[in-house]
Amino acid sequence: MAASNLSTFSSSLSKTSAFPLNKSHAHTSFSAQTLANASFFLNPNAPHKSSFVLSSKNPLSDTVSVNKQYPEVQFEDADDDEKPREECGVVGIYGDPEASRLCYLALHALQHRGQEGAGIVAVNKNVLQSITGVGLVSDVFNESKLDQLPGSLAIGHVRYSTAGQSMLKNVQPFVAGYRFGSVGVAHNGNLVNYRTLRAKLEDSGSIFNTSSDTEVVLHLIAISKHRPFISRIVDACEKLEGAYSIVFVTEDKLVAARDPFGFRPLVMGRRSNGAIVFASETCALDLIEATYEREVFPGEVLVVDKNGLQSLCLMPHRQPKQCIFEHIYFSLPNSLVFGRSVYESRRKFGEILATETPVDCDVVIAVPDSGVVAALGYAAKAGVPFQQGLIRSHYVGRTFIEPSQKIRDFGVKLKLSPVRAVLEGKRVVVVDDSIVRGTTSSKIVRLIKEAGAKEVHMRIASPPIIASCYYGVDTPSSEELISNRMSVEEIREFIGSDSLAFLPLDSLKKLLGNDSPNFCYACFSGKYPVEPRELKVKRVGDFVDDGLNGSLESIDGGWVQANPNQREIKVGSF
Repeated sequence: MAASNLSTFSSSLSKTSAFPLNKSHAHTSFSAQTLANASFFLNPNAPHKSSFVLSSKNPLSDTVSVNKQYPEVQFEDADDDEKPREECGVVGIYGDPEASRLCYLALHALQHRGQEGAGIVAVNKNVLQSITGVGLVSDVFNESKLDQLPGSLAIGHVRYSTAGQSMLKNVQPFVAGYRFGSVGVAHNGNLVNYRTLRAKLEDSGSIFNTSSDTEVVLHLIAISKHRPFISRIVDACEKLEGAYSIVFVTEDKLVAARDPFGFRPLVMGRRSNGAIVFASETCALDLIEATYEREVFPGEVLVVDKNGLQSLCLMPHRQPKQCIFEHIYFSLPNSLVFGRSVYESRRKFGEILATETPVDCDVVIAVPDSGVVAALGYAAKAGVPFQQGLIRSHYVGRTFIEPSQKIRDFGVKLKLSPVRAVLEGKRVVVVDDSIVRGTTSSKIVRLIKEAGAKEVHMRIASPPIIASCYYGVDTPSSEELISNRMSVEEIREFIGSDSLAFLPLDSLKKLLGNDSPNFCYACFSGKYPVEPRELKVKRVGDFVDDGLNGSLESIDGGWVQANPNQREIKVGSF
């Protein structure tokens, strides 16, 4: 089978690989006949430490190095260990002589969407050159690495993982060779029919090199009977179910595609020299001085080559179901996502909380950084001063040394420090973006009360999360979600606050107005636009707060104990 002949992916740390292309297919022309299955799209609006790797169900970075005297633990440096995590961010650039360097900068701007790994594929002289690595963008790339990626065409990727374990061979972009050339791909999202597709492909002789759902796309392209290449992409995408915002690269083309529901964002911009840029968020465009033009529409495939920009439609239009959590938590406040300002959305969430769930208070504070804008909106509407009652440390890094004496709420105290001068003797409103398990919220409430707060009132700038996400967001199983198991009053008692209120779902929809039906609320309602077909997509224990291997039973106060003899890890909650 053609799919079984796909070139293998890189499998060593920060490995560089090159894939020559079939020159006989260097310049493919489009024809109406070969694109019969794709109608034209109409715009309706016109150095690493020595370590050993733990096996884990949790698709996060599972690496721990052991010092016999003081165990040193490396953990995922997320903003909030308990928060849902966006899978990844993508970028693609066509027509700029410094494409790989611009990709590098754009990935920096998208770093909040994934810190597990990063990669760039650049095209130079009919060769796809790939560099990928584990860690932050600045860990993977330096001047000499970028010098190995010349060319005016490139794609890039930063990742967390929701499908596929955390290992280098799963770091994107993937590059594969097949009988008509080579193709690189970077994917943001999650395919709900991944296992079914993979099983069918393996039955037909395909050999998989990774555990990532993205590799399925490459195999589908390889076995497609359609011509030319763009028709193969359309044919492959029409077999996918779930969320995907994807960028592809060949020797002469940059292609961007978005699933018909538009779950995950993907935007297009243009630099002053005419270079076309695709990115997950507009903040990436801002950094590289590209002007935002529009979104890639749900169900659209955009092709950029020497002939310019061409738009195709994957299939008949569906009602868009864009992820509302992009506006609640994932995206940066300075981004424009789904045509709306993220900053303005969060500010209005806070205003709604102040209007519909008022409480007598002396000061409003935020859980930094994700709760800040909503807290500003709450304070302005309530006429109460906003102050920095919690200071977030930006220097915790990815490693800490376990103290000899157990410190209560150690993980939270490493990241958040209360300001006693702001909190002591005050009635405090604390605004956060969401509550997932509730363990971190309870520690934050305790931290504020220990700093002398008279009362602590929690206000959450999202509705209660009662269901898992299957569209590219790393959330726990429904059994682990506190709002699925407890009432608001029971949660209030669990976290220890004097009052607790969530953003009402009806009020959220009212704020969105006519755009309300275009958003996905599955995590708040349990009603899925694309029903997960495969059993046990999310299981208890798949998501552990600190990103290390462990079970729910091991959560016992926010600490990690390593046994250097057995090399087994006991994991607590951070």
